[in-house]
Amino acid sequence: MIRPARFPTGPARTAALAGALLALLAGCGADGPVIRRDFGAVAPPGAPPGTCWDKTIQPAVIETVTEHVLVSPATATSPAEYRTETAQRIVADRQESWFETVCPGDLTPELVASLQRALAARRAYGGAVTGRLDAPTREALRAWQAAEGRDSAALGLDTARELGLVAVPRLDADTATE
Repeated sequence: MIRPARFPTGPARTAALAGALLALLAGCGADGPVIRRDFGAVAPPGAPPGTCWDKTIQPAVIETVTEHVLVSPATATSPAEYRTETAQRIVADRQESWFETVCPGDLTPELVASLQRALAARRAYGGAVTGRLDAPTREALRAWQAAEGRDSAALGLDTARELGLVAVPRLDADTATE
C-alpha cells in the first residue's frame, strides 16, 4: 500500500517552516537595493553564436514625498487647516545590463586558481588558492568588478582580459585599417 507523504506536525512543522523561510530570506540583501543576477539569461539580441552572456538587473529607485498643503489659512478665530499629500516618483529607472562572460566550460580549476592569484596580487582576495569558485572568490570577484561598475560575481570577459586570464583578440593588419 502506498501512503501519501505527510507534512510534519508540531515542533517538527515549525522547524521545517522556519528552515524554508530562512532559505527564502537567504537571498535578500539588507544593504540597500538588491542587484540580482539573472541565471536564466541566454544572450542579448544580436549576440554572436558561441558566446556566453549574463546580465545584472538593478531595480528602479522610487522616492516617496509627503507634503502638507494649506487648505484654509488661519483666521483670528481658527487655526490654519492642512491636508497631507503623498506622491511617489521614480528617481532612477530600472537598469538591465548585459555583459559577455567566460563560458562555464572554460572556468576550469586552473583558470579559477589563476583568477584567485590575480585578485590576490591586486590585494582584492585574501583566501587560499583552491581552484574552486567558492563564496570568498565570488565575493572578491564581485567587489573587483563593482569597482569597475559591474556588480556581479560572474566573471566578465573584459575582467578576465584585464587580469590577464584570457587572451585579447589580436587585430589583423587588414582589420586594423578598416
